[in-house]
Amino acid sequence: MADVSPSASGNLECINVRFWGVRGSIPTPTASHLGTGGNTACVEVQHSSGSSCILDMGTGAHELGHQLVTQSKQEPLDLHVFLSHFHWDHIQAIPFFAPLFHERNSVTFYGSDLEGAPFDLLNEQMSVPFFPISFNNLAAKTKQIVLKDDEPVQVGKLTVTPFPVHHTQFVFGYKVEAGGNSVIYCTDYEHGIQKYDERLIENASDADLLICDAQYTPEEYSKRIGWGHTTWERAARVAAQANVKQLALFHHDPGHDDIQLGEILNAAQQIFPNTLLATEDRTIVL
Repeated sequence: MADVSPSASGNLECINVRFWGVRGSIPTPTASHLGTGGNTACVEVQHSSGSSCILDMGTGAHELGHQLVTQSKQEPLDLHVFLSHFHWDHIQAIPFFAPLFHERNSVTFYGSDLEGAPFDLLNEQMSVPFFPISFNNLAAKTKQIVLKDDEPVQVGKLTVTPFPVHHTQFVFGYKVEAGGNSVIYCTDYEHGIQKYDERLIENASDADLLICDAQYTPEEYSKRIGWGHTTWERAARVAAQANVKQLALFHHDPGHDDIQLGEILNAAQQIFPNTLLATEDRTIVL
């Protein structure tokens, strides 16, 4: 499934944004949820030159990894993974990410060290008795880069800039830019802290695509304040305030089936008409 943004018209450079996992908290492999997708957070951003980055490694990254290995035809892969944070639904596929098991490949992980050194945290989830293979014993060459707020990283043609997001623990959002196009990835965001709300609006200003946490309905949120997520209504109002071209509702609650997400989409479009649901296997072209 592909969507073409108005900004793609006449532009020889483009960014493809593909959703491999769109669910929050826990995978939902049930028939009532699979129209939207049951895998947890993973988004691939690829520039038309071939430069690419991966945003989070929820269970959606499992299928991405297999496709990357198949398409590489045994040529080395040089992959760049930007982790928003280290909650399980954002790192669950790392132990099963196929490129990590081939010595010809290189994988660089980027993230914050405010909750601990990234490699230490990743190794903990793959230590006995939780997993039989240590992160430190993976075949691929791995590297970690600790990110600082607002310091950009260059990945080929893509410029990736982290910014802090309010959550129960530290979270980075990411602004990915190339050729005048921009994507904002803002998962696990809870509104209500002015300095973080302002930073999100600042980073998202005039962006081509805002991928925003929209886990709760307003009614649900009233009972889950402090859980680290926002509502579809807040996401739509951020999109309008920041004057983005397109909004993708993301990090869908595991309790929301396809019918309810369709209702949420319709409601959000009343506030911000150019809203879509982040849907597994959907590609947006900017």
